[in-house]
Amino acid sequence: MAQHRIRNRFDLTGRVAVITGSSKGIGEAMARGLAEFGAHVVVSSRDQKAVDAVAEGYRADGLQATAIACHVGDADDRRRLIEQTVASCGRLDILINNAATNPYFGPIEGLTAEAYQKTLDVNLTAALELSNLALPHLRKSGHGSVIHISSIEGLHANPNFAAYNISKAGVIMLGKSQAREWAVDNVRVNVICPGLVKTKLSRALWENEQLAEHFVQSIPLGRMAVPDELAGLACWLAGEGASYVTGGVFVADGGML
Repeated sequence: MAQHRIRNRFDLTGRVAVITGSSKGIGEAMARGLAEFGAHVVVSSRDQKAVDAVAEGYRADGLQATAIACHVGDADDRRRLIEQTVASCGRLDILINNAATNPYFGPIEGLTAEAYQKTLDVNLTAALELSNLALPHLRKSGHGSVIHISSIEGLHANPNFAAYNISKAGVIMLGKSQAREWAVDNVRVNVICPGLVKTKLSRALWENEQLAEHFVQSIPLGRMAVPDELAGLACWLAGEGASYVTGGVFVADGGML
């Protein structure tokens, strides 16, 4: 309708979105947000029971959802996730690379090669490989959107997070490089850098009262975020409301940087 010519650009009806690491936390919030704006979401994480439960909850609320388990660090699982999505949903329009890990918290000199490689495999290599697998379908869509979830740790060096910092800095440059190359096919690529969000991944920070207080004092808004506060940015970047936005790096950190 003419009176909704701007609002309609935020409608995701008919689009299919894969969100990795979406059985909980930021990924789950983004998946629900896209579903509430009309997308058919593919909820994915390593645990089939966990993604089944989330998808069932969405469907009970009248939303469209499919559950496909995937360990993003496994090449066969990555391939299967994209293939099963297209086979069951008929298309793929949106990919959100959210799954991440941080197996080591401590000084750089204590970082093992194994922990370093695992961090890169899950946080960076998986985002690259999944994007490449999705690309033919995103091109066919005509309005493909890739959203990488990086972190403010990819923009500044926080002590004791070296491998995580490096991987998330790589995700930012991955998104910028893809945006430059894929714009010709109207595939947009953007990056979201959350600050301190209360999730399982950041538990080492917020469960330590002294450490959490230190971080919160550096946040102008005076608090950490909850996952739902990141969903709106993903919903905007996913659809036509952000049709002229690609190669962007968007910080949501309560003003910390």
